[in-house]
Amino acid sequence: MHTVKILVVDDSPTMRQLIIFALQRLPGVQITEAGDGVAALKQLSNEKYDLLLTDVNMPMMGGLKLISLMRNDALYADIPVIVISTEGSDVTRERAIAAGANDYITKPLQTTRLIEVVRRLLDPELQQS
Repeated sequence: MHTVKILVVDDSPTMRQLIIFALQRLPGVQITEAGDGVAALKQLSNEKYDLLLTDVNMPMMGGLKLISLMRNDALYADIPVIVISTEGSDVTRERAIAAGANDYITKPLQTTRLIEVVRRLLDPELQQS
């Protein structure tokens, strides 16, 4: 059975817990958390992840910068990224997609939408569980 490794990046511990709680409904997931883009890069250098979820606005390094760095590094370029943000504007959504995000979800988080997007991006891995 393949374990799906997911990295959740958000500067709000409460938001990370909400996302993790929702993701734990999926079979065979292993979830790691990071409080900002810098911590996320450290996690990425230590472990291979199947999916990354990130907020846009965080101290140290925001989500768009993190995505940009990932897309320019062959080691991380293929990892699907979902942005979860309070910013619902089309401009921010377009910037995230242009930076390389695979999908964009606005807060307040709807867990059914989150699960739907995660399943779509990780379908082959989740089918093996």
